[in-house]
Amino acid sequence: LIDDYIKPLVLMDNPDFSGLLKAIAILGVIYLLGIAATLIYSQFMVTISQGILKKVRDEMFAKMQTLSIGFFDTHQHGDLMSRYTNDTDTLRQMISQSIPQVFSSILTIVAVAAAMIYTSWQLTLIVMLAVVLMLIIVKTLGGKSAYYFMRQQKALGALNGYIEEMINGQKVVKVFCHEDKSKAEFNHLNDELCRDMTGANSFANIMMPIMNNLGNLLYVVLAIAGGAMAINGVGGLTLGAIAAFLELSRGFFRPISQVSQQVNSIVMALAGAERIFELMDAAPENDEGEVTLVKASKKDGAYSESDSPEAVWAWKCPKAGGAEFVPVKGDVRFIDVDFGYTADKEVLHKINLYAEPGQKIAFVGATGAGKTSITNLINRFYDIKSGQILYDGIDIKNIKKSDLRRSLGIVLQETNLFTGTVADNIRYGNLAADEASIQAAARLAHADRFIQLLPEGYQTIITAGGDSLSQGERQLLAIARAAVADPPVMILDEATSSIDTRTEIEVQKGMDELMKGRTVFVIAHRLSTIQNADVIMVLEEGRIIERGNHDDLMRQKGKYYELYTGSFAENK
Repeated sequence: LIDDYIKPLVLMDNPDFSGLLKAIAILGVIYLLGIAATLIYSQFMVTISQGILKKVRDEMFAKMQTLSIGFFDTHQHGDLMSRYTNDTDTLRQMISQSIPQVFSSILTIVAVAAAMIYTSWQLTLIVMLAVVLMLIIVKTLGGKSAYYFMRQQKALGALNGYIEEMINGQKVVKVFCHEDKSKAEFNHLNDELCRDMTGANSFANIMMPIMNNLGNLLYVVLAIAGGAMAINGVGGLTLGAIAAFLELSRGFFRPISQVSQQVNSIVMALAGAERIFELMDAAPENDEGEVTLVKASKKDGAYSESDSPEAVWAWKCPKAGGAEFVPVKGDVRFIDVDFGYTADKEVLHKINLYAEPGQKIAFVGATGAGKTSITNLINRFYDIKSGQILYDGIDIKNIKKSDLRRSLGIVLQETNLFTGTVADNIRYGNLAADEASIQAAARLAHADRFIQLLPEGYQTIITAGGDSLSQGERQLLAIARAAVADPPVMILDEATSSIDTRTEIEVQKGMDELMKGRTVFVIAHRLSTIQNADVIMVLEEGRIIERGNHDDLMRQKGKYYELYTGSFAENK
């Protein structure tokens, strides 16, 4: 514009501006096309980024379903939540903002670099030397900030985990007046996060000022060098060429500065991605089982898979040339079982037990004796260290875990309810259950009475894990959930521990009906509830030290006698 239009027009007596106006119009059209292309590209990248993030969340959740209980026992739930929220959000910022910015900046840099070379390759060499210096600075500062950004994401996960703990345990905090203690721990975690964020952003935020100042300094150097070259006739530079090159140099360093601005987001996103990949790379729950649970009917003396109303549950065991069907009876045996949650510390030693179909087996003992550990092994939440566990004569390692657990009805000490109706929470035990089956299960568990008193009965919405219900009511729903599953084996882990004595009497009647014809493992909170157990096993420090029925153990006057008489005296 300067050399071809403006300078000639200045020298004319009657200048004709049509050529200049045409050139400006063409330039305006190019800018408008650039704006339109940018809008289309930005919308395209938003669509792509959201699709990628959806896929990441889908794969993270799918991966979570494959992880063992041990993984969740050793990771803070709030930290895992932080990976779904904070870490994926850093990816969103990078994909939807940083990558498009970097991509468009690179295109601009390439185009402007070509124009600079065309204008003056000598001045372009000076620019490239400055670029090398800038890259060294970016690499140095980026490496230091990356270290702190990783620490920042971990500290943020730890803080989220602590906040979740405090929200869930707020009643306990207030009961014991530990508000100051919890605040002090929060302050400690928050201070760590603040230090890491300060370190990360200190290095990241000085990058932009350095880039700008280097750009300004280079502008001065180029003006001096270009002027000297023009005066001495080097490179054929003109006033217009120098002005154009100076403007190009600004256009060249502007996208470089924009890229340096995005380094902060990119490094943070990479730190978040590393935590996401850590979850994705976690070892899945091992399941080498091939035996499955199916419905089968007996015909001509042999069982075959069937969906007839008379069909019974059976184990389908793959054999050469076909499959063998073993009816599910609920025969469970432990043979010399050793187990430890860690490799260096055993919690169960040489456990031997035999539960015949339909038997009620009760485990008693002090806290930490190993009662819950035994039931965790039956459903394979954890695997044994040595020995063998047989279910209807089949090693449970050979049974597919999902099918093994479908054959078990479990009522845990800690009751988990999900957002939804009361009916939905009971139906969780059997998604195919109809309303009649749900209500029958509730009556069996003696939950129907309090459910009918709720505002919408079975359609009452439960939120926040059922905080509006008492602990006893929540456990009644958990018992009803197990009842609707109608499994051949039941595991009751202190299922009535939070129910008052009067309610317990009613529930026990329902439990007795529920346990008829099933093999039942009971971890007893109140020893009065297991007097009718077929076999009572007393555990101490991971070993079975006594076994027999209530009368036999009372006559022995051993550990069970001490526990029972002590419990009876306390209840009195």
